[in-house]
Amino acid sequence: MQAPDLERLVTLAMPFGKYKGRLIADLPGHYLNWFAREGFPPGEIGRLLALMHELDHNGLKGLLEPLRKRA
Repeated sequence: MQAPDLERLVTLAMPFGKYKGRLIADLPGHYLNWFAREGFPPGEIGRLLALMHELDHNGLKGLLEPLRKRA
């Protein structure tokens, strides 16, 4: 994880699927859990989804709040 990755979570919208257009930081936990079970897509989006899953799963979504205010 890099610091810019956290900023990307609050600025990058999901590019496909049921939650297309929603910020990655705002994706529901059950959707992130589905990716964790089925496999994250390749590339940056997959890496960011995996990071968001870890934050959500460990109750660390609050770490993104200061970044939301800057974005």
